[in-house]
Amino acid sequence: MVVTTKAIVLSAIKYAEADLIVSCYTEGYGLKSYLLRGVLKSKKGALKTSYFQPLTQLEIVAVHKDKGTLERIKEAKIAQPYRSLHTHVVKSAIVLFLSEMLKNAIQEEEANPPLFHYLAQSFYWLDNHEQVANFHLLFLLKLSAYLGCYPDASNIDAPYFNLSEGNFQETDSGLYCEKGPAVAVFKGLFGIDFDSLPQIKLTKSERKHTLNLLLVYYQLHLQGYKKPRSLLVLNQLFN
Repeated sequence: MVVTTKAIVLSAIKYAEADLIVSCYTEGYGLKSYLLRGVLKSKKGALKTSYFQPLTQLEIVAVHKDKGTLERIKEAKIAQPYRSLHTHVVKSAIVLFLSEMLKNAIQEEEANPPLFHYLAQSFYWLDNHEQVANFHLLFLLKLSAYLGCYPDASNIDAPYFNLSEGNFQETDSGLYCEKGPAVAVFKGLFGIDFDSLPQIKLTKSERKHTLNLLLVYYQLHLQGYKKPRSLLVLNQLFN
């Protein structure tokens, strides 16, 4: 079946001499993997290697056999050109980190248009703003809503956050209860949008510990989650 859909590139891995295996989150068909034969050697083909950088937004024409095997992309074009996402040092580190997070976190193979639109709009915002050091924190919190594990904030004034239960509590009730500066920062992310991020001033330590809290939360609530290898690069950059 030949389909046309928007797609966001999550990863591209070299295969054999000149091929790429590309993982995309598509608007119409959810998570899909494609084998691009000869793309690394072809200079005049319809598919350009530069199209398959992490988080690139494409419109593709693809052949889907839906048999659990790698699919094929016939045509691709940039759907949302980026100005700075792959050239700005901080943004490119965030891109690598988030693309790996998404590759680990998104498992569904059905279409989820609200999730796709959230991703597309979030990356557009990241591309067009300069104060982005805390972007990944708010992005991950908001992403959890689309993954079905958004924390319960009904008791947000309580001092403890139970990562296992996903709620705020008055007392320490177990191994995964946290309190302190990271939880205070975490609370400040609820109920805001990306345009409010420049108002959040964090130290490097606060940012690192809040991110670690979010990553433990993902580990507890998402089956098969793996800590991103790019986390080390992100932490080194912000340190």
